[in-house]
Amino acid sequence: MAHQQAAKEAIPLMTPYKMGQFELSHRVVLAPMARFRSYGNVPQPHAAVYYSQRATRGGLLIAEATGVSTTAQGYPHTPGIWTREQVEAWKPIVDAVHRKGAFFFCQILHVGRVSSTDFQPNGHAPISSTDKQISPNIETGKVYSKPRRLRKEEIPGIVDDFRRAARNAIEAGFDGVEIHGAHGYLIEQFMKDSTNDRTDEYGGSLENRCRFAVEVVDAVVREVGANRVGMRLSPFIDFMECVDSDPVALGSHMVQQLNKHDGFLYCHMVEPRLSYNGMFVVDGRRQIPHGLLPFRKVFNGTFIAAGGYDLEEGNNVVANGYTDLVAYGRLFLANPDLPKRFELGAPLNKYDRSTFYTQDPVIGYTDYPFLDEDHDDSVAHA
Repeated sequence: MAHQQAAKEAIPLMTPYKMGQFELSHRVVLAPMARFRSYGNVPQPHAAVYYSQRATRGGLLIAEATGVSTTAQGYPHTPGIWTREQVEAWKPIVDAVHRKGAFFFCQILHVGRVSSTDFQPNGHAPISSTDKQISPNIETGKVYSKPRRLRKEEIPGIVDDFRRAARNAIEAGFDGVEIHGAHGYLIEQFMKDSTNDRTDEYGGSLENRCRFAVEVVDAVVREVGANRVGMRLSPFIDFMECVDSDPVALGSHMVQQLNKHDGFLYCHMVEPRLSYNGMFVVDGRRQIPHGLLPFRKVFNGTFIAAGGYDLEEGNNVVANGYTDLVAYGRLFLANPDLPKRFELGAPLNKYDRSTFYTQDPVIGYTDYPFLDEDHDDSVAHA
């Protein structure tokens, strides 16, 4: 037994960690990933299978991005948490995760202009910090509708949507919430200077552009407590034509705002790439430029890094103190027992990108094999 424990502790990712009041048994976090299988914006029973498959005693799971209101939607079959039906539908899913002994956080978001009139109530224009439209996606053919710039007097209502969503998440049984302030969605549309062309107190200076984000954080913290709140940020990423001219200043400012809340639980930040729209590959392997250290040094709470990590790189960044926890997306999607595979140095299933965003409740969702299942290698996804 002592030998097994020593072997486990030799793998930095598999060492225990105390995140606020949560005693984690390892540092491998399930990253939030859109899966488009919540029909009619209501989470479904198959989500209980999916998440509980990836739950381990003392593990941390972050749910897929979950809409805070009727105007927050921009994709098909994404879950929400603004109605009584949605809250009740989440409860058995959260219970299934808790029965496995894991901790479960709900990522709450508003997509802002990353939407079209098809997803908006009564076919209205999506709302945003700006009225600048996202260019059509040539590869997918997806077209985004011209957004409507929020009036200043409307902004407190959107802040309140986040507050109410956080309260609903706790009522549904989640251990906490992650505010989605990344990847070109509404909060980041306000924060970044390419998408914020406002002239009121929500635009212009860095402090003004971050005002909406700070108000959301303040409201959510007041509602559920700082010790149950994390935030995801991606200052370096250019996604959905949302980029900032000084991402270091932006990230630093936001980390300082989070620190103002005593006990703010975690900051979840996305690694910069060498280029914003690709990856830097050396000898056929992805290299990570490690641009988050200044933020990690300043932030008072738990730091989570995300961005294409494998086992070796994840172990390295935990071992050298670069981050506390590492979020895994595609590898965890394809390997429901990823922590166990990491611990044993076992081979990994390959993910099937073509099934990431389909609506099938099984294929590409709950059918990836576990290590101890007697599956032929051909079942593993190529």
